[in-house]
Amino acid sequence: MRYYFGPAGKPISFPGRAIEDIPKFLREIGLNAMEYEAVRSVRISEERARALGERALEFNVKLSLHAPYALNLAAASEDTLNNSIARLVAATRASMWMKSFITVFHVGYYGEYSRREALKRAIEALRRVEMLMETEGIVGVWLGPETMGKLRQIGSLEEVLDICKALEKARPVIDFPHLYARSRGEKYRHYRDFVETIELLERELGTEAIKPLHLHFTEVEYGSRGEIRHHPIGSGYGPSFENLARALIETGVEAVIISESPLLEKDAIKMKKILEDILSSSGSF
Repeated sequence: MRYYFGPAGKPISFPGRAIEDIPKFLREIGLNAMEYEAVRSVRISEERARALGERALEFNVKLSLHAPYALNLAAASEDTLNNSIARLVAATRASMWMKSFITVFHVGYYGEYSRREALKRAIEALRRVEMLMETEGIVGVWLGPETMGKLRQIGSLEEVLDICKALEKARPVIDFPHLYARSRGEKYRHYRDFVETIELLERELGTEAIKPLHLHFTEVEYGSRGEIRHHPIGSGYGPSFENLARALIETGVEAVIISESPLLEKDAIKMKKILEDILSSSGSF
């Protein structure tokens, strides 16, 4: 079993300025993954992206990339839809440059459409993204639709599964805290909930789609409309990382675990220790 832990974005305690020096820093503090955050826009140059990718390979750090938040692949406006497609294609291009294995993205909003119609529109838009990727020679990068925590967003577990089934280049990005918040705390209170979800993903999409399984984790506060804000590991908001760790060990799934906690790398290290302690106590480490 292989596990990759790292922060969503530049580590808070990183003392340097050059992004290509981050992989070395991550290995020095015991981490081996990072999700590059292009959430405002894709600004990184090809030169810098390739330099980051080379250093990540040198230090065995698993890279992923998060596309801009300003996407709505079910938008009623053609301008908004076309701009969303262009931004996502640009993100996959940068992913390829840095040898990131997956481009994480938020699908969009239901808006004026029914859930079924919004999902249908999003899948049609994503097929256009796949065609543009092929035309532009963007290879070696998966599209990663993320499960979402707000009820108005496309991104239930079932919707992400449907997207991945409909596309050739998609695999799921599972944010368990988002799913916990989306259910308003009704699901993912027990480790069996995590096991059942992982087994469902493998059953519906095949082993290759979850090798590795790209995960986001933090503790999350929720309200009647779903997610409100992130909190550090151990804050008491839930869900429990121990339950996820036990589920990963039980299912034997290789996973990239990205910390979206306000403490980023500090909580990535904490989650790594939790998982290692469970492995050690079970005699598997």
